[in-house]
Amino acid sequence: MRKGIHPHYGPVVFRDRAANYAFLTRSTLTGTLTGEKTVVWEDGATYPVVDVEISHVSHPFYTGTARVLDTAGRVERFERRYGKRG
Repeated sequence: MRKGIHPHYGPVVFRDRAANYAFLTRSTLTGTLTGEKTVVWEDGATYPVVDVEISHVSHPFYTGTARVLDTAGRVERFERRYGKRG
């Protein structure tokens, strides 16, 4: 790899504000992108924080609260409006 062209890759805490959940992982998001927010993690070290709106804890697909659209009703309404193909 060439020196000086790659972003810093280090530990970052991602925090889901809606679900009050945080997890530690590695990312290139640090410093200015996170707004210089930091948090003291469970191991006693300080890490930068990235606040996210949705994570696997609060996303409707993963929590099982996703709504299913009534596709049969939509097809019937389309056929009534524009007629069936013959």
